[in-house]
Amino acid sequence: MHHRTVDELMTRKVARARPDTPFKELVRLLEENDVTAVPVVDDLDRPLGVVSEADLLRKSTDQADPSGRTLMPHLEAWERAKAEGSRAEELMSAPAICARPEWTVVEAARLMETQQVKRLPVVDEADRLVGIVSRGDLLRVFLRRDEAIQEEITGDVLLRTLGLGPRDVRAEVRDGRVTLTGTVGHRSLVAVVQQLCRGVDGVVSVSDDLAYRTDDTRVASAGA
Repeated sequence: MHHRTVDELMTRKVARARPDTPFKELVRLLEENDVTAVPVVDDLDRPLGVVSEADLLRKSTDQADPSGRTLMPHLEAWERAKAEGSRAEELMSAPAICARPEWTVVEAARLMETQQVKRLPVVDEADRLVGIVSRGDLLRVFLRRDEAIQEEITGDVLLRTLGLGPRDVRAEVRDGRVTLTGTVGHRSLVAVVQQLCRGVDGVVSVSDDLAYRTDDTRVASAGA
């Protein structure tokens, strides 16, 4: 079973800013490259932070509404400092939360979730920027063809990992949803099969109608 890596999914041509890049140039970078954020790098191309549309929009949030229809929002001290900033180093979210090219989709997705970020600069062993991976990039694994998913489950998960041939267990995949039918030797193996199938890139859900020849869970409970 092979999880897709960040290296396979990331964008390699990355627009970047320098710490002294001015506000308007940052807006122009986002517009010209059709992106919502750019990493800010030092002279060695190492990410220092990320400037996003949200960071730049604080400039508008901090301005009074001439119509008087909306109240001035309360800003924390760090938010006000960003709103008053004029260069990338003053506006960026720092430090940069980065990924490595060899990371799996799972590792990158978990880091995005725990850090509550939408994208990760990707760096090499010397911490130099080599790409960027976004939520949208990670979601591309769900565009895998059903045939490719079924082939991986049948060949890698069932046969090579668990030793189960087509006569034992069959997998049908439709729109990323996996249905398992057949018979396994022990009841405890049913949960193992389900978990391994869920770990295949592109799988949306797993349901099964698996039978078993021996209920080893009862034996374990009785022994306890």
